[in-house]
Amino acid sequence: MVDSETIETKISDKKEESEEKIDETIDESEEETSETREKFEETKEKFDETKEKGKNIADNFINELNMTIEELKENLRNMQKSADQKYNDYKKATVQSLDADLIETEDVYYIKVAVPGIEKEDICIEAGDNDITIEACFKAYIEEFEEDESAEVISSSLKSGKCVKTIRFTNSLDIENITAKFNNGTVIISIPKLIIPKHKVNVE
Repeated sequence: MVDSETIETKISDKKEESEEKIDETIDESEEETSETREKFEETKEKFDETKEKGKNIADNFINELNMTIEELKENLRNMQKSADQKYNDYKKATVQSLDADLIETEDVYYIKVAVPGIEKEDICIEAGDNDITIEACFKAYIEEFEEDESAEVISSSLKSGKCVKTIRFTNSLDIENITAKFNNGTVIISIPKLIIPKHKVNVE
């Protein structure tokens, strides 16, 4: 028969063994919890880094996109200015035609020529036996801004430089009686036809 002292000793040993196992389990749990926390912190740190990188990439992309659009607009503006400048240079180097209407009656030709912005002293008209030439020189609008260095041509469609209109007629002209009147940006020219009387020739 087992005495009570032996039983108590065994119970004490079991108790100590159980307490040791519990302590070991607690220690292992604490270690696992600590490792899990460290892994969580590492994962969170990497996530924050990735998030920040993504934000920077998005910001850089938006900035580059805005810059690209502005650069495109600026390039288009420069191209337009360059094209307009070349066109203006071409107009100055090329003799352009004046706009005119021509009316014929039985005895007179009438010409109405548009010369907006031109003084009558700057209009030259020359008549030949069966033709007439009207010449005028238009100043470019930009020339009115000579004192303002910031002024530049954005677009231009008005005439500038030397402009000439020559009209030829089937009839001879009475050049001694041609008249021209300047009125409100137009010149109206009246050109009588030369009436040559018929001369009867006697036969001998």
